[in-house]
Amino acid sequence: MRERLKKALNLVSSVIRGKEREVQISMATLLAGGHLLLEDLPGTGKTTLALALAKVTGCTFARVQFTNDLMPSDVIGTEVFLTQEGRFIFKPGPIFHNILLADEINRATPRTQSALLEAMGEGKVSVGGETYPLPTPFFVIATQNPLELYGTFPLPESQLDRFMVRLEMGYPERSLEAEIVAHNGHYSMAQELPALLTTQEILEIQREVSEVEVPPRILDYIMEITQSTRNRERFRFGLSTRGAIALKKVAQARAYLEDRNYLIPEDVKVSFPYVAFHRLIPPGDYKEEERLEFLLDFLASVPAPL
Repeated sequence: MRERLKKALNLVSSVIRGKEREVQISMATLLAGGHLLLEDLPGTGKTTLALALAKVTGCTFARVQFTNDLMPSDVIGTEVFLTQEGRFIFKPGPIFHNILLADEINRATPRTQSALLEAMGEGKVSVGGETYPLPTPFFVIATQNPLELYGTFPLPESQLDRFMVRLEMGYPERSLEAEIVAHNGHYSMAQELPALLTTQEILEIQREVSEVEVPPRILDYIMEITQSTRNRERFRFGLSTRGAIALKKVAQARAYLEDRNYLIPEDVKVSFPYVAFHRLIPPGDYKEEERLEFLLDFLASVPAPL
């Protein structure tokens, strides 16, 4: 199974060229049982990444364009009355897929955002007094355009915390971008990717990831990082307990993808910026690249175990 998982990662990287780290972290988020926030400009491969992950893992996939007139029922589903039978039946919405791409989530109203985020947290939805479990695995990939603020409803910090990982795709290198342009993008390639795993196998891998050993010294390192973020001179708000758990889980998934059944400090260091960026706000007014540098400087100030 690990060999096929490696092949799956390589296949995704073959259509998301030059972004091996981003592909690895995205897959790690899925294997850790979390959800992913992609914050980047349009046209940088976010949809292609989501589709490629769904294809190679054998997961069902749905994409919803979030707009300000989108209702919770458009995502979750609604009850439909059958006149001839005189009863209601539940018509599931697109959320009943293994991987849901919530495109431009900050364009939807807080009511619709909250309905999605509640389902993400609980793994089920309630309609008409009935509860319906969501499929497993269940993985939400939400996108945001960081530059467009007009007509948007930014997610508050409490809802951002629902996303295990935040990352950006960034522009590819020139030579790789030339290849992408020559082929008019790689979305059609992503559509043709074979399923190398099944959803049942993904669930089994998620279980194995949760059993990756966290040595006491690594747990102490995670807790030292967490406690240090709660210094008001460094950040407005520190890392929450959910954030610390997310850091541990992503590090475990990263170790698994590196063929290890135990954590080392490097797993935590690599995972930290992706887990912390949307959770930790420096006290000053920092640009995005400055915030990342601030986070890395902070991480370097926390002694890592030998």
